[in-house]
Amino acid sequence: MRLHGVQFHAVTEKQAIQHILDELDAGRGGWVVTHNLDHLRRRVRDRSFAGLCADATLVVADGMPLVWASRLQHTPVPERVAGSNLTFNLSAAAAARGRSVFLLGGVPGTAKAAAAALRARYPKLVVAGTYCPSMGFEATPEQMCRLRTVVVETAPDIVYVALGSPKQERIIRELRTDLPKAWWLGVGISLSFVSGQIKRAPTWMQRSGLEWVHRLSQEPQRLGRRYLIDGIPFAIQLLAGSAWERVRRAWQDGPITTGRGQENRSADLPDEQPSSLPEKPQTGAFDDSPRTS
Repeated sequence: MRLHGVQFHAVTEKQAIQHILDELDAGRGGWVVTHNLDHLRRRVRDRSFAGLCADATLVVADGMPLVWASRLQHTPVPERVAGSNLTFNLSAAAAARGRSVFLLGGVPGTAKAAAAALRARYPKLVVAGTYCPSMGFEATPEQMCRLRTVVVETAPDIVYVALGSPKQERIIRELRTDLPKAWWLGVGISLSFVSGQIKRAPTWMQRSGLEWVHRLSQEPQRLGRRYLIDGIPFAIQLLAGSAWERVRRAWQDGPITTGRGQENRSADLPDEQPSSLPEKPQTGAFDDSPRTS
């Protein structure tokens, strides 16, 4: 499924988790990118950010506007796959399979608090380690060397990187070659949700696409521009473009017969349609698709 020329995997959260675990069992690592509306906007308009994400193994829609847009153009993703939910549910699955996790980022104390919260919830979870680098660490070779040493020596199976975008994507791209059998996820503010330092929006707001309102009320100065000035206009453009794509395709190929769409084969379950997930790590997540529109 493509939005603005960016390719997404049309999978459920459960399918994504199962794929990660299966790849770990096979000795293969990867990188999950959970694109929200702001990520998609920057990936479309910023070539440098598009380049950062080009090597991602699994790209999922973390944002209801993206889910709505996919439905409008009749190439629906089955559901939103939120990085915040993955942090919990992938950790639960990792605990059941004896896989270890590493928590990187957040403000001082956040990673340790999140690790404690995850262990309390999933007693069998193996936390390989936590690390909170100092501000501006990425510009200091000594600190980057220290970070690399800490992560590599603990040899985790799964690494949650909570440094904000695009910093977390830069760090993942730089470090993942040192742990090629691990799975890396950029999870933004998620560790603060896990630790309880920041309260997440109620479930009904998450499902109705109003989580951004809750976040805006918590951090209006930091998030005001992202949501109000950049986000809303891009959301309108995205939805309008998806509606037009639906009309264009219907005009070109004939009427589409179902609301769920027949053209989005990747929306099927992986066991019915194996091509919905990458079979092995690649130099690019999708070899035959453009990175940006």
